[in-house]
Amino acid sequence: MLSLLCACLLLVACASEGSFDMEDQIRDIHAKVMEIWQEMTGGRAVRGSSADPTLHAACEVRPSASLDASEPQVTGRVLFRQLAPGARLEAFFALEGFPAEPNVSSRAIHVHQFGDMSQGCESTGPHYNPLAVQHPQHPGDFGNFVVRDGSLWKHRAGLAASLSGPHSIVGRAVVVHAGEDDMGRGGNAASLENGNAGRRLACCVVGLCGPAPWERQAQEHAERKKQRWARACQAA
Repeated sequence: MLSLLCACLLLVACASEGSFDMEDQIRDIHAKVMEIWQEMTGGRAVRGSSADPTLHAACEVRPSASLDASEPQVTGRVLFRQLAPGARLEAFFALEGFPAEPNVSSRAIHVHQFGDMSQGCESTGPHYNPLAVQHPQHPGDFGNFVVRDGSLWKHRAGLAASLSGPHSIVGRAVVVHAGEDDMGRGGNAASLENGNAGRRLACCVVGLCGPAPWERQAQEHAERKKQRWARACQAA
């Protein structure tokens, strides 16, 4: 039933002659599906507790088992927080083990359909694409992340993915790629499927957790910002 609902809403969006672009339409469709889902389930969404609707999830990143030992061994974690069902997602990305290249590079991170790592990251399937739209409009198309000195450290808010409802990413895989996402501008079919982001270096499965990992990461993030500002002041 939900699949039929999503298909109908998508057809309405495609037929619309309004001023919204495709990204706005997808966002509106997602919001409508979430609203109808809440009505269908009587508001019984998965919640952190009866008093606090905040949801948290963790994803412990490990190198793909299909990689050769000589290839980059990326490890770390991705943490998620959603203040309420239907709210925008935010995430911390903390990874290391990339090649220590002399120039700054960018790596793509996406949510893939299956939480199956039986054959390394290759068995996680394609991008998670519940609305059958083109890349980079999938809910888990997180884009590119700057790598410096072999490490990646980033907080991002306003992500379209969700930890609850019919399009939850819980139980699905986060995949770190070897290349940069061309954001659908590559001029070929693969660009509109996966952004030509290259080989799958590392991955993990998203699982719900308590707030403690997020709180620790947020504190560490704040300390890093203070240190960066202090260094900038000293340099000035």
